[in-house]
Amino acid sequence: MGSKKKISVPAKLINGGVAGLVGVSCVFPIDLAKTRLQNQQGQGVYTGMRDCLVKTLRSEGFFGMYRGAAVNLTLVTPEKAIKLAANDFFRQLLSQDSRKELTLMREMLAGCGAGACQVVVTSPMEMLKIQLQDAGRLAIHQQKVLGTDGPQAPFSQPPQERPYTTGTASAFKRRSATVIARDLLKTQGLVGLYKGLGVTLLRDVPFSIIYFPLFANINKLGQRHSEEKAPFFHSFVSGCVAGSVAAVAVTPLDVLKTRIQTLKKGLGEDTYNGIIDCARKIWAHEGPAAFMKGAGCRALVIAPLFGIAQGVYFIGIGEYILGYFH
Repeated sequence: MGSKKKISVPAKLINGGVAGLVGVSCVFPIDLAKTRLQNQQGQGVYTGMRDCLVKTLRSEGFFGMYRGAAVNLTLVTPEKAIKLAANDFFRQLLSQDSRKELTLMREMLAGCGAGACQVVVTSPMEMLKIQLQDAGRLAIHQQKVLGTDGPQAPFSQPPQERPYTTGTASAFKRRSATVIARDLLKTQGLVGLYKGLGVTLLRDVPFSIIYFPLFANINKLGQRHSEEKAPFFHSFVSGCVAGSVAAVAVTPLDVLKTRIQTLKKGLGEDTYNGIIDCARKIWAHEGPAAFMKGAGCRALVIAPLFGIAQGVYFIGIGEYILGYFH
């Protein structure tokens, strides 16, 4: 197998880091809106993405729309690097002849492997991010239900099941990812940080199975020869299209993941005991349409995020930087 196909882990880290930092910075407010829309039950606080962003901006300020972004910015580099490097690794592993194109089934298997590998980072990252993103919605939900922002808000879980949620709503809003992670590790151990690992796998594996083969085949249309890279714009558009299709397709699983990983529930909101219980309660209390909550937001988040990632990856910024120092 030629050196051209060799996996460079440092280059993947740089490419993943650059793509992740740029992408997350651009689309994080939409991701926050997605989380809040997916978590609200019954007569919600927000009517849609725009309403959520406007209300968040008014009540929490500009930086309120970036609650939880620090977690993503910290962990997105290894997450993207693992995802892209694992996909390359499995594609090479499944390729019997480097000159021969992979069959669709083998491309899907490579994507499956990449999705399974990335959850090591994705699951705790999403766990912490969701708690921070949903804090503002819970504060408004409390005021809406009680008609006040009194000193102590009731929640659906007993205190022992919500180790970091005591105090006023404003105090909860100031909780950092570090404090939440530390308290979870103290009370529940590593298992606490990996709550929802199963449903994260159920979301990320199908996403990768759809995304990577779809991207590879769309991107191939921009290559004049099999050995040359597609133009940057074509790679970017290919990532956007494949990302948005895969994101919408797995939205029901993302809704389940968001609900299960949210530790703190508002007064009158359902709590869940596993994937089946969560799916059953959503279907019974909110109807099938609830499984597509935030689908538009997800497409708007994932499309540019993966478009940027694939654009950076195919330009080879990491390889360029490493080559410069060598």
